[in-house]
Amino acid sequence: MKQEEVNLCQIQEWYPKFKSVSIKTLIHELPESFVEYLLDDHGPFLLPASVMNEDALPNRIHNPEEEEDYQVSEGSGDEAEQPPSPPSFPELELKIKESMESLGGAVFPKLNWSAPKDSAWISTTGTLRCTSFSEIALLLRSSDSLIHDLCHAYDSCSDKSLSRPPNFYLALRKWYPSLRPEMEFRCFVRDRLLVGISQREVTGFYPALLEKKSALEVVIREFFMDKVSQTFELENYTFDVYVTMDDQVKLVDFNPWGAFTLPLLFTWEELEQNCAEEGHGVEFRIVESQSAVRPGLKTAVPYDYLATGPGSGWDQFLRNADQELERQTRSPEAGG
Repeated sequence: MKQEEVNLCQIQEWYPKFKSVSIKTLIHELPESFVEYLLDDHGPFLLPASVMNEDALPNRIHNPEEEEDYQVSEGSGDEAEQPPSPPSFPELELKIKESMESLGGAVFPKLNWSAPKDSAWISTTGTLRCTSFSEIALLLRSSDSLIHDLCHAYDSCSDKSLSRPPNFYLALRKWYPSLRPEMEFRCFVRDRLLVGISQREVTGFYPALLEKKSALEVVIREFFMDKVSQTFELENYTFDVYVTMDDQVKLVDFNPWGAFTLPLLFTWEELEQNCAEEGHGVEFRIVESQSAVRPGLKTAVPYDYLATGPGSGWDQFLRNADQELERQTRSPEAGG
């Protein structure tokens, strides 16, 4: 993989060319001070002070008596231990607020390559939906996956000469509450040929997809031929699409071939083999039964927050593991 391949998959690079067939997006260059704020892990976790007095967690219960315990009175001699003041980015906040209003009031954020999907659990809605700068800052600051964008984007490049891009961008993408996760798909392109399509949300089984599979493949292949194949510069890459209720295809994202991009229901070896087989067509994979679900590929909450109580998926998994262990212990082979 080359740096150019990674660079061309940044949203500020590809979105202007595909604006007419993508989700409505407004993009802001981030000041370096905000990038440093996202990277700072030495001090306490502080959200930026909002010039508009917006709170990322509006339902918090403030207890003045408890807050007094952390206040230092004058003349106590502990002035040096006073907590640091929160940072403030008033110019960026106002620009983001204006963009949010033009996008209908709600957006989901994304940096050059990645969205903070791993921190959705911390928001008040459990999603990436944001209606304020404070909510965006909370998601970005809490995300581990964004460290890839900030520090490791070029780690897999054979010609690596940069540790990070010269500039970082914040893409604000219009939030559509009616979007259905099962209708997003990842498409794999090798030597400018579409070789594979995978259901993007592989942590659930959606029976309706079984009936729509053939029709979905047709509209996705047509979209690739008409809108993507002759416009995107790379020969090897992946792109994500969303198919609407009326079979309109919307471009969601581009990613490099291999490296940090998830192959989802494929392996990279399978995809490479598909390319090598002469006359091999497009292979379209979806989760075709409940037993084929892959819960480990994406989790929107930390593992500590996964349900492990009676009846939960993990509870059943542990029961099955215990039964299997007991069976093996009782088997004749176990005594040898």
